[in-house]
Amino acid sequence: MRILRSAGYRRMPWKNGGGETREIAVWPTGASLDALDWRISLATVASDGAFSTFAGVTRTLCVIQGSGIQLWVDDEPARQLQTSSEPCTFDGEVPTRASLIAGPIVDLNVMTRRGRFRHQVSRRTILGSRELLTTASATLIFCQEGKLVCTAASGSEELQTEDGVLVDDTRQAIRLEATRPAQALVIELYREPTASAR
Repeated sequence: MRILRSAGYRRMPWKNGGGETREIAVWPTGASLDALDWRISLATVASDGAFSTFAGVTRTLCVIQGSGIQLWVDDEPARQLQTSSEPCTFDGEVPTRASLIAGPIVDLNVMTRRGRFRHQVSRRTILGSRELLTTASATLIFCQEGKLVCTAASGSEELQTEDGVLVDDTRQAIRLEATRPAQALVIELYREPTASAR
């Protein structure tokens, strides 16, 4: 279990140069945008515009701060994303653009390269104690708001807002605890059967 503190996230420009990303975790470690198998990051969106394109990559977007965005994916109807919305998944090579609803937002972005990994993202409200069971190759717990204690076989860590914890071997129970309601995102990463380990 590896703690990921928000102060230590790596900052880098967007692929299209339109903003800045804070990288929470990437695999393989230190991989470039063209070589990643998966990546989890935060981005501040301060203006309307087009998204970067990522061929062969599946993306999931969750708004975690701000009033939200309208998202257009290819020629589909607009999707309105807010902090309470279900995660929005789309293909990274499809033309995608966003319009702010009322001021800047912060979003969490999950990317996996098809054929190597797939992912699942879910929102959780934690109060008291909850046990998480998963068969994922790796699981990242992201604290969207509040304080959250994460316990696994290898130890226990307290997460503050925008901290995360990465559990590499999830053939074990993960316990999440909060004395006051905490908002969390659970990101499960599954290695595809045909993908070799790097």
